[in-house]
Amino acid sequence: MFPIRDHNPSEGTPYVTFALIAANVVAFLSFIPLMQDDRALMSFYFDWALIPALVSEGRGWAGFFTSMFLHGGWMHLLGNMLFLYIFGDNLEDKMGHVGFLVFYLVAGIGAGVVHYISAPGSPVPTVGASGAIAGVMGGYLLLFPKAKVDILIIIVFIFRIIPIPAWIMLAVWFGMQVFGGFGTPADEGGIAYWAHIGGFGIGIVLTVPIWLRAGGPAFWNRTDGHPPHPDARYRIGRSNIPVVRRK
Repeated sequence: MFPIRDHNPSEGTPYVTFALIAANVVAFLSFIPLMQDDRALMSFYFDWALIPALVSEGRGWAGFFTSMFLHGGWMHLLGNMLFLYIFGDNLEDKMGHVGFLVFYLVAGIGAGVVHYISAPGSPVPTVGASGAIAGVMGGYLLLFPKAKVDILIIIVFIFRIIPIPAWIMLAVWFGMQVFGGFGTPADEGGIAYWAHIGGFGIGIVLTVPIWLRAGGPAFWNRTDGHPPHPDARYRIGRSNIPVVRRK
């Protein structure tokens, strides 16, 4: 189950969202050659990733920032950038370019702090923009809970695109993070669940002032939780793949 787009068109060009995507892609491409050499890659991560054990020793503070622009592989990068592309433009509309950039960086650093608190002695390098993007998702939930999000569902050879309200998709995602956070030791390698949980919560908190300026509960009542403009419409064409029908 993958979100592929929302029906919430942005009102302006999301320059910061595009710039963040470009920065993440450029950063990833810059150290791809190191992935063929484990020792060189670990040395790189030692300098630029977030390593809680180093922070506990008073070193590696830059990792709270630099780790947001590093990824562990193509799927890690593409998945994070897809989520940022889907949800980032609408928050940038509401916050403005500079405001959104500050929001993104604060949410990402805050997510790193939550991850550090969950496992201060972990020697495992942590990389990825997912903490910051979780903040974007939290802000999106507060402002547009009923915006439609198209979900691609794949079951063996069956592909279906189903629109669902954003709050359902985001609630399921957040529930998975909480389940993983309590079910997996935070100092083991893998997914930084507590960074996701922390980023999501920080994103909601940082978006509250904007929500209140829009009217708070009155804003929800006025829009019924939907974006305050018409939904984007997408045409899903019929497949050209020939079908052999049973006699």
